[in-house]
Amino acid sequence: MRSHFLQAARGEETARPPVWLMRQAGRYLPEYRELRADYTFREAISTPDVATEITLQPFERFGLDAVVIYSDILVALEPLGIDYHLESGVGPVIDDPIETPAAIPDHHEPVAERLDYVGELIERVSEHVGDRAATLGFAGGPFTLASYAVAGEPAKNHIPVRGFRAAHPAAFEELLGTFADVVREYVRFQVEHGADAIQLFDTYAGLLGPEDYRDYVLPLHQEILEAVDVPTIVFVRNMGGRLPTLAESGADVVGLDWTVDMAEARETLGEQPVQGNLDPTDLLGDPEFVRRRTESIIEAAGPDGHILNLGHGVNRTTPVESVAAFVETAKSWEW
Repeated sequence: MRSHFLQAARGEETARPPVWLMRQAGRYLPEYRELRADYTFREAISTPDVATEITLQPFERFGLDAVVIYSDILVALEPLGIDYHLESGVGPVIDDPIETPAAIPDHHEPVAERLDYVGELIERVSEHVGDRAATLGFAGGPFTLASYAVAGEPAKNHIPVRGFRAAHPAAFEELLGTFADVVREYVRFQVEHGADAIQLFDTYAGLLGPEDYRDYVLPLHQEILEAVDVPTIVFVRNMGGRLPTLAESGADVVGLDWTVDMAEARETLGEQPVQGNLDPTDLLGDPEFVRRRTESIIEAAGPDGHILNLGHGVNRTTPVESVAAFVETAKSWEW
């Protein structure tokens, strides 16, 4: 299964599409809810034995081709001394947001020291799954991290960070560069500890206009993805009309959100490997509905260079049997 994933990431033909799901370890699983009852989110992600068990829960249940570590994009804030917590009904909250250029951190702690628990998690997961699945590390992209850091909490349309860009263009560039430096060190760290591939989640960067995206974000994506020698995946939402720009990031695989037509994406991107892109809400349907929708994605993507996934993360209300139908459709497929 690990080889299926790596072959597809290289653009090679596979007998069936390798499959995993963004946010595959989480609240839709009863075993996750039972375990998390004893830990806060920060405790769970920073305690290697707990994070390992959570990471492996969907692998043991579904037999996925890739196992993504149970962590969070905001851990990259920790080396910068930016603290955060989760509030029910709100999401991630940063008590001391970066509201002015003067508040931009001017240094960071070594990632290997501050995020050592992530390295231990990857080592444990890699040892457990061996060649049965690829071990996936990930990191948040600079713009998405900046959005949380400036607003202090999830913000509709990410107006605070976009306003920061307009009011302080030079400082905005400095802020993104600060985050990119940490992320680059962080993805290298993950690979050193056994990650077979890395996904860069700059989920919200698509809200920037084309010129700002090219000026501020694209060069940083290129630097981050060039920093590792394993397959890389880039994921940015709302880039349906700018897929070639995503490919310019240098990522081995372009992640597609659910608003992108798979057949059109493949025609636009040519031989570029892709990942995706079932609408996550399709998993709220019954298993037969899920199978039909999943088969349609697989057929449109073709046998070369396609990693089956959702177009965003698993919703917390998703029935387990629908996830099983999604995975089994891929595992039973034959070209």
